[in-house]
Amino acid sequence: MIFKWFNKSKTDYPDFWIDYLEHFKNFKKTPIQDTRFVAFDTETTGFDQKEDRVLSIGAVAFTGKTIPINDSLELYLEQEVFNPETVEIHELMKSSAFDKVSELEALKTFLGYIKNAVLIAHHANFDKGMINEMLSRHGLGKLKNRFIDTGVLFTKSKHIIYRENLKPHYSLDDLCKELNVPKVDRHTASGDALITAVIFLKILSRLDKRKHLQWGYLLKR
Repeated sequence: MIFKWFNKSKTDYPDFWIDYLEHFKNFKKTPIQDTRFVAFDTETTGFDQKEDRVLSIGAVAFTGKTIPINDSLELYLEQEVFNPETVEIHELMKSSAFDKVSELEALKTFLGYIKNAVLIAHHANFDKGMINEMLSRHGLGKLKNRFIDTGVLFTKSKHIIYRENLKPHYSLDDLCKELNVPKVDRHTASGDALITAVIFLKILSRLDKRKHLQWGYLLKR
């Protein structure tokens, strides 16, 4: 696998970006049960991927059917963009209770954490887009990881799981209700990442029982 970024001198890029890309060289797909997944979520100043910024990133890594809580990541970012409408919801920009890092430092830590894991997110295109905009602002390429959106996965799997048609779209709260997942720390990046991980494993379990647990099915949009 060749990346266009290697066409330039490696000295043009920070070491953490080169290290991240190295995880995808000679990449081999592993069985689902042996694959490292990372569920993640971003809390942001708004929904404009160009103009808004990431307030915090939460992530949890897991392999197999259990989620080790000690293998998690929680980052709070320093802010230059201020949106007073979101402060009331997040209370992150006005709070001094959290140690905050620069956007570049957050990228370095996040990429070092995820490596080449399969990334899991709810409404993944938004979170993926926010991270990619962060990368773009620092002259770096886009995320290379494979992505699975829990909303998309549940929607296309509902006829297998339930044998009936349900709603066409599902919020994270909807899936918590459908799959009986407690909404612990809802609307925080770390809390939503953990909820997303539990939802993903519950969907996998039901697909496995019905003989649909295979990469071709999980990754097909």
